[in-house]
Amino acid sequence: MIVCGDGLHNFVDGLAIGASFTTNLLSGFSTSIAIACEEFPHELGDFAVLLKSGLTVKQAMGFNFLSSLSCYIGLIVGIIVGRLTEAEPYIFALAAGMFLYIALVDMLPEIANVTSKSKFRLGSEMGIFCFRMLAY
Repeated sequence: MIVCGDGLHNFVDGLAIGASFTTNLLSGFSTSIAIACEEFPHELGDFAVLLKSGLTVKQAMGFNFLSSLSCYIGLIVGIIVGRLTEAEPYIFALAAGMFLYIALVDMLPEIANVTSKSKFRLGSEMGIFCFRMLAY
């Protein structure tokens, strides 16, 4: 399940990168750097989950590699579809929605568990949540 979800996520990342490069070169590089900074901890976390699920290191790396290949498919599709000027806003909206979804799925369960904790801690965790949302 995590490999399929990661593959879909990487496909959307590739779409965003491809569409950004069709907009202009600077936009493409900045989007690529932002996604690379997001992908490194994300793939490391997926690798840890795969190891915890009982896979060997070699198997976990193989599944991680296979799910990462969908980024290149997304890149090609993003370049082709990004040339259609009407499609660019929709591709970027899809990518932004994916980033927001991942941030909310990661953070909301943690925030829901703090209802019995002090208000200061709740405020601190909400602040961290807001900063993480801004990072995406």
